[in-house]
Amino acid sequence: MAGFSTTDELRGAWNDVGTITEDGKVVIRDIDRLQGQVIDDLVWTAVFADDVALQDAARWLIRGAALATGNVPASIHDLYMAYARGETKQFTTPAINIRGLTFDVARVVFRAAKERHVGALILEIARSEIGYTEQRPAEYAASVLAAAIKEGWNQPVFIQGDHFQAKAAKYMAEPQAEVGALEDLMKEALDAGFYQIDVDTSTLVTLEPESLDEQQKLNYKVCAELTEFIRANEPEGITVSVGGEIGEVGAKNSTVPELKAFMDGFQKTLPAGMTGISKISVQTGTSHGGVPLPDGTIAQVKVDFETLSDLSRCAREEYGLGGAVQHGASTLPDVLFDKFPQIATLEIHLATGFQNIIFDHEKLPLQVRDKVYTHLREAHAGERKQGQTEEQFLYKTRKKGFGPFKKQWWSLSLNIKSPIMKELEAKFGFLFDKLDAGDTARYVKEFVKVIDVLPAVPAALRDA
Repeated sequence: MAGFSTTDELRGAWNDVGTITEDGKVVIRDIDRLQGQVIDDLVWTAVFADDVALQDAARWLIRGAALATGNVPASIHDLYMAYARGETKQFTTPAINIRGLTFDVARVVFRAAKERHVGALILEIARSEIGYTEQRPAEYAASVLAAAIKEGWNQPVFIQGDHFQAKAAKYMAEPQAEVGALEDLMKEALDAGFYQIDVDTSTLVTLEPESLDEQQKLNYKVCAELTEFIRANEPEGITVSVGGEIGEVGAKNSTVPELKAFMDGFQKTLPAGMTGISKISVQTGTSHGGVPLPDGTIAQVKVDFETLSDLSRCAREEYGLGGAVQHGASTLPDVLFDKFPQIATLEIHLATGFQNIIFDHEKLPLQVRDKVYTHLREAHAGERKQGQTEEQFLYKTRKKGFGPFKKQWWSLSLNIKSPIMKELEAKFGFLFDKLDAGDTARYVKEFVKVIDVLPAVPAALRDA
């Protein structure tokens, strides 16, 4: 991939594949050429162009081409409501965080999913990841949609803001400033086509009060406030899938009484008649990225499946939600994954395991890994915890090695990337099978409403 150097160059290539109509829509004339070099150059420009106007033009064309080819950003809310009503089989939706090589990784996600007729599939990025991977929502969405076009996905694309999390210290110091920062991020994400947003105010839970209502009060009040903001800013005709969270991942396990305290308070706080959340994230024994042992291997954890089942059932039967969401699961043993759909876990979040495949792959040149690790030792030395081994430190921080070296990662040669992507594709396929996500495209077609939302044509393309 080389990208486009100027707007004229971009428009010249675009004129060979498509048209922009007078009312600001995109029509594709040559899909083969689009799926060939043109989409590769568009996504490279969307990510790496120094000229903001050129970058915006590439992102707009990707969005327009995605709508024209059926790869429409959509909300999974109505499918989750159908799941709550028992109108689908039991399956668990995989929500996949992509931290690096986003276009390439998303391509193999779609490829593995397409082979199995998966429709219930989410690609996501967390608030923290947006920072350290240097991927703002518009860039992430462009990479994902370009991958969908490239692979001929041709069905709704569910993009999610994962852990749009309130920072407790900042909230306690300046509540409105922290809420405002989250609202700004949510508006940016909505504009980019993120129609799934996980509101994570579980950081505001305080365990000191005796009553569960008092413990959860800040959590449910701020979550309701942010849900109201999302409803006021979602595109007409789209009900964004909003998630809540009752227990911070990595902390103590959640309980059914905590879920009820949160939901009762949330429903009382949300304006009457307003659509609330469709799912709720809980803690059942995992942690983000797993727990590295001194030698860098990952400690085995015990997921409390009974508690997860009870929480999901309560969320579904008593509050009409799709169910509970499991975080921090990508480093779990393979034998556990088929248990999640068996107990009707609605959604599972997967991230670090895929990152590990990239970093640990035998085809990744040592000099690439060493360059990243040298940077981490210097730039993140202050994050090294007392008693932490070198292996533990690098394992916990290497997720921050994608952003500063983004262009180098994307520029890896095919003989390096291809075997890495092949292993990732096999892993995605394995997980889709275990989670019983196959053959869910029919549910997406039946329940998900698709609405085309395309911003105004940018100035650089208006006379195209």
